[in-house]
Amino acid sequence: MAEWVPAFAGMTGCHRRGMDLAAIKSGRSACVHDGNVNSMVATPVLVRSSASASLLRKAGSLLRPILVPAAQLLPSLSFLAIFFALPAVTLISYSFLTQSPQGTVGLPLTLEHYSHFFGTPLYAHVLLTTLRISLVTTVIAAVLAYPVALVMVRGGAVATRAITMIVIAPLIVSVVVRTYGWQVILGSGPNGVLNWILLSTGLSRTPLRLLYSEAAVVIGSLHVFFPMMVLPLASALGKIDPSLEDAAKTLGATAWRSFRRITLPLSLPGLAVGCTLVFSLTAGSFVTPAILGGSAAQMLGMLVDQQILVVYDWPFGATVATVLVAIVLAINIVSMRALDRGDRATAV
Repeated sequence: MAEWVPAFAGMTGCHRRGMDLAAIKSGRSACVHDGNVNSMVATPVLVRSSASASLLRKAGSLLRPILVPAAQLLPSLSFLAIFFALPAVTLISYSFLTQSPQGTVGLPLTLEHYSHFFGTPLYAHVLLTTLRISLVTTVIAAVLAYPVALVMVRGGAVATRAITMIVIAPLIVSVVVRTYGWQVILGSGPNGVLNWILLSTGLSRTPLRLLYSEAAVVIGSLHVFFPMMVLPLASALGKIDPSLEDAAKTLGATAWRSFRRITLPLSLPGLAVGCTLVFSLTAGSFVTPAILGGSAAQMLGMLVDQQILVVYDWPFGATVATVLVAIVLAINIVSMRALDRGDRATAV
């Protein structure tokens, strides 16, 4: 914006004669005497207001680092909000609502479903079974994953490629197909592959009863989720400098002590990620416990399916699902805090 301000506005005559040329050039009024006529010439002054323009530039420079990432994240955030956050919030809200005899869900709000879940021994047993199977699967996966991950990282080119293909290949096959394969292998009668081998070789005189048990669910879950433990561990082990272990061996440390004092602490971030993934996926699984566990190893995922699709009790099914989500979130929070403490201890 520019303002044209006439100097000496309101002058009706030439009150000052003989103004010099410097005054005229500076933009002030000048009197020109032309015969009997006195005329006043007002030279305008251009005053530039740059304050507003500078404020706009500063605001743009401050908002640009925020608006550009926000525009880039908007599609993905919208997708997650519509197809993940909204259904999750709806399901959790159902756990506090009341279902009428006609099947409609609405007010009043209540905590009766949670008290019924934690106060019934059957549901408490299902919760403990879920935690036990998830914990055992996670521990066994961690123990078995370290040698596999070490071979993937420290082995030769051929061994690394072979182990990587063996670990990743099962992910191509559907979980349902793999679980039914384990059902054939773990069959309780003499027709089961494992029992047939044991009976044929004389290692066992009676068939083992593995199917429809917690052991069968652990075996199936371990096969399904084992890559989720190996891959994060291999990534963490690949960042460890091998010269550290060589230095420990040079100083007289045994292989076990070198692993316990060097490899294990430095690979804890990968181990924490793998444990979180395996525990969370095992606790929330449905196909594997339904096919291999049956009613003898019922887990929370099966209970949610029964309450919503068989009993049609949406509020109680939402309650069970909310408890399952709370368990998974608690495990993730504990894992993140453990990683933060480990990073702080390493930094110190």
